[in-house]
Amino acid sequence: MTEYYDARETRSPDQRGTELTRDVLALVAHARSHAPAYAEILAEVNPAELRSLDDLVGLPLTRKSELMERQRADPPFGGLAALTEAPLEQVFVSPGPIFEPQTARPDYWRLARALHAAGIRKGSLVHNGFSYHLTPAGSMLASGCLAIGAALIPGGVGNTEQQLEAVALLKPDGYCGTPSFLRILLERAADAGLDISSIDKALVSGEAYLPAHREQFLSRGIRGVQCYATADVGLIAYETGADSGMVIDEDVYLEIVRPGTGDPVPDGEVGEVVVTACNPDYPLIRFATGDLSAILPGTSPCGRTNRRIRGWMGRADQTAKVRGMFIHPSQVDRVLKRHPELRRARLVVSHVDAADSMTLHCECDAGTAPEGLVEAIATSIRDLCKVRGEVALVAPGDLPNDGVVIEDQRKFD
Repeated sequence: MTEYYDARETRSPDQRGTELTRDVLALVAHARSHAPAYAEILAEVNPAELRSLDDLVGLPLTRKSELMERQRADPPFGGLAALTEAPLEQVFVSPGPIFEPQTARPDYWRLARALHAAGIRKGSLVHNGFSYHLTPAGSMLASGCLAIGAALIPGGVGNTEQQLEAVALLKPDGYCGTPSFLRILLERAADAGLDISSIDKALVSGEAYLPAHREQFLSRGIRGVQCYATADVGLIAYETGADSGMVIDEDVYLEIVRPGTGDPVPDGEVGEVVVTACNPDYPLIRFATGDLSAILPGTSPCGRTNRRIRGWMGRADQTAKVRGMFIHPSQVDRVLKRHPELRRARLVVSHVDAADSMTLHCECDAGTAPEGLVEAIATSIRDLCKVRGEVALVAPGDLPNDGVVIEDQRKFD
């Protein structure tokens, strides 16, 4: 099979659902038994009583801030690792600091699937422009290439002139790294009269993949696709060249939840990406990435049958300080849940006469709104946010579908 990495990519939805349910529920049981932190977090959960992926909604989220707190208290991995099946090989250090393990499990980060979709094959030579220093990005792509059978030039970051010389002499056919560094390599090579046209495929990540980058690469004969991965859970989703969103990795259960909560939103609505990756060595359950995205309808024209997301659409962290009080998306959600007549809400913070002002815009069917609803919502805002706020009722569907719960319009410059 050459077009697809393996047969799992074209499974029927029923088969994928059955197998993913089996794997995720087994992961929950494994984490509770072998990771001390999850023995505590899931103390009230009986894994044998979980029957479907929908049952995961009742489990708590694991946030990046929690990783730092737990790791400070119990280094290096905060009791979240379950290193019972494969030996530890490397420990990486991401900003925070946050420590990430890599074990001897082949293709630990599962990047081979995204590299295959980018056109990397056994026998390819790939120039790896991701950093090998402390953070795992370089190793993530390297382990994926090795799983495919591709060789690497470990370029890393810096020493651009030396990297260009290596590319011109060794003539790799692939590149992985940020799109901006590939652009720099192409421009510097043109200035220096070096031929790096051997590169005709690229897997990029780590920053926004702008249309201008895509067009520039195509004009140089490079087919470039992007993947979405984090140092915590590895590959989450990847492009396939079909220009139709990002296909979710086969070993990932992905949810889109309302920012500030663990509550799933309907398909198509923008929310926070929450991931459970089937990694028994570091079993992060319902890991809240802090990134915004949305589920796309249907399947990819490329023939892969898994669900797709729109890609990275911003950050879900939307805390605002209003009149000396911090307001969090979770507080807005609690106001919303107090009033079942409301569908969605968006808190707009602004300056009025040089003073902080906030208005909660609420979607509500005017025909079902009880008398006194506006006043009741205002009371809930004061009770739950400890700050007074105005209320504006709007028609269902009027609020933008962009995942924003708190919109801060104030200018501080």
